[in-house]
Amino acid sequence: MGVVLRNLQNVVPLRRARLRKDVETLRHILGIQKFDLGVICVDNRKIQRINNIYRKKNMPTDVLSFPFYEELRPGKLPCPLYRDELNLGDIFLGVEYVMKQCQQQSQDLHGILTSVTAHGICHLLGYRHETEEEWKEMLQKESYILNEFNRFTGRQLVPLTKKCSQDG
Repeated sequence: MGVVLRNLQNVVPLRRARLRKDVETLRHILGIQKFDLGVICVDNRKIQRINNIYRKKNMPTDVLSFPFYEELRPGKLPCPLYRDELNLGDIFLGVEYVMKQCQQQSQDLHGILTSVTAHGICHLLGYRHETEEEWKEMLQKESYILNEFNRFTGRQLVPLTKKCSQDG
């Protein structure tokens, strides 16, 4: 049980050990250490292709989540019956897209990647932001996760949840 972290891009230099440590901290905060989780780092071309195939949006984005449990209600953890069901799903991080956003806003890449990963994990856990109510619920969960993360690490990360569905 763990995190599979793959870097399938070579556009942005990435410190995988730091990202892995941050993802492990997020898993600890959420109490989901027993579940496997895939984090795949890709460039703009790849994330745009995936976004177009699965969401019919032909543009790059920061994160796409593919939950193993598609009908999970927000705030509920899955109850797997078998070992091979101890899987939350996969998160694709558009690191090139995130890097460009960071450059435009003078932000730290690895900190933003951690915030984006928290957002992706929320989606794996059933959270959505397609309505105002869902957005508020997801923002509250992300805020809790990142406040706890900041308490553990001394960092100052903030949620990136976008209002009502446009991306993510």
